[in-house]
Amino acid sequence: MATIEGYNLPDELAYHKEHSWAKKEGDKIKVGMTEFFTKNAGDIVYVDLPFEGDDVSQDETCGKVQSSKWIGKLISPVSGEITEVNQELENDSTLINKDPYGEGWIMIIEPSNADEELGNLLSKPEDVDAWIKEEMKRAEDEKKK
Repeated sequence: MATIEGYNLPDELAYHKEHSWAKKEGDKIKVGMTEFFTKNAGDIVYVDLPFEGDDVSQDETCGKVQSSKWIGKLISPVSGEITEVNQELENDSTLINKDPYGEGWIMIIEPSNADEELGNLLSKPEDVDAWIKEEMKRAEDEKKK
């Protein structure tokens, strides 16, 4: 697991620039939010989950993640059909904070074009490193405003 500036970013995941992650598991893609997102959002108080059976497109907003600070968008990292959502989040949305890459996963997608779309995401260590550093700078700039 890579740790960049104090944020864990597992090497086996691919990252969308809007902080969702994708993990290929067989012929499906598991999706969640990055630790960077959870640490900057604060405690997640509510998750507006997408519906099983819905089709999503890469880069499409398909849900919301709300903290006491703000509401963030859940952006689908790949296109396909949502085959499962993490119902546990309805009872305990802080699972996203406690274990963003494990118990805090959000949905599973049966992708329609996994190979090409996963290639559109950030997965090379140097790309992930540059992206997180850029996001840290952007977050710091936002705090100054």
